[in-house]
Amino acid sequence: MADPILISRLRCPECSHEEDMEMPTNACLFFHNCAGCGVRLQPLQGDCCVFCSYGTVPCPPIQEGECCRG
Repeated sequence: MADPILISRLRCPECSHEEDMEMPTNACLFFHNCAGCGVRLQPLQGDCCVFCSYGTVPCPPIQEGECCRG
């Protein structure tokens, strides 16, 4: 299996601010404050983290086929 992609671009649904972020490999990021408008992002229903909801690349656990929520 290929190494997971670790950089994802988050896009805020409120102000469209985009930010490239390095994703953790051993956990999900449940919350993130937008650097553009300050809104607190949280996963959409059914997603495990903000990267899976608002990022260009899903989180490493999802890329490897194992949801981090257990």
